[in-house]
Amino acid sequence: MAPPVTELTDRARDIFRAVVDGYVENGMPVGSKTIAIASGLNLSPASIRGVMQELEELGLLASPHTSAGRIPTERGLRLFVDGMMQALEPSAEERAAIEARAGHRGPVEEALAATTAALSGLSACAGLVMVPKRELALRSIGFVALSPDQAMAVLVSEDGSVENRVIQLPAGMTPSALVEAGNYMTATLSGLTLAEARARVGRQMAEGEAALDGAARALVEAGLAVWSEDGARRPVLIVRGQGRLIDAAAAADLDRVRDLLDDLEGKQEIAQLLDSASAGDATRIFIGAENKLFALSGSSVIARPFRGPGGRVVGVVGVIGPTRLNYARVVPMVDFTAATLARLMG
Repeated sequence: MAPPVTELTDRARDIFRAVVDGYVENGMPVGSKTIAIASGLNLSPASIRGVMQELEELGLLASPHTSAGRIPTERGLRLFVDGMMQALEPSAEERAAIEARAGHRGPVEEALAATTAALSGLSACAGLVMVPKRELALRSIGFVALSPDQAMAVLVSEDGSVENRVIQLPAGMTPSALVEAGNYMTATLSGLTLAEARARVGRQMAEGEAALDGAARALVEAGLAVWSEDGARRPVLIVRGQGRLIDAAAAADLDRVRDLLDDLEGKQEIAQLLDSASAGDATRIFIGAENKLFALSGSSVIARPFRGPGGRVVGVVGVIGPTRLNYARVVPMVDFTAATLARLMG
């Protein structure tokens, strides 16, 4: 465990901050000569090296390989984030960019993806957003013939989103049966979710209330089956900007980047991590091995829940990147994005 920041002398805090700032800026070890020239501390390189050695003994700094410079350890970064960081609020331009993407017309998922892409671009990290599986209410379902044995099922939800799926037609299907099946589904299922629709159709068919011929009945069942199966697989996690994780500094550590990209492929594990951040209102910061998922890749996650109607948590938004994140800049940016999404979902 890192010592409380109050136990460090003013000189040690100043030198530690200089190392963190330099490392965050360029990803390289910071040497005593660099601090002596740039920090304005009026200390000799020898004096600075002595303090850096003390900070290393406390587990706050490390000397990678044979470099004369130091980098902050994960323990040191935790101390910095919890006790020394001075947040930098997003600029007016950054806020406008996030709000513009959140105002994207169309399905909510597209607005979430666009907002996450904006956060990724501004933070130079991969952007993440997780929302619960959404039960779409139906407006209409229709069928368009493509060939004698295939048709396109067209689903329109009440939020105006339209999705298409190609399905195999049951044997003996006629154009009139396509129209009959579409009319029945729209008239009977409008306003229901897919789960409710399947239950109602099943009940009506079992009780003989569905006035459909055999071909139309088979098409209704096939159409509901394909949409229900697709709905069960709806992604709850959107990731944007993975390519931003490969920068000039990361090129020297491709194994770490490869591990991180592998982590991002395991969406279920990422979703579980974000779900753990949904409790409470505060922003959660996971640094490196503090979470076992990123023990190999040495990555950090900053995440914050956002709320919808009634104050209920409806999702979590955040970023993932190397531990040398500019926490002071990115944390407030994630906070602002969460507030923007809360207004979107309200």
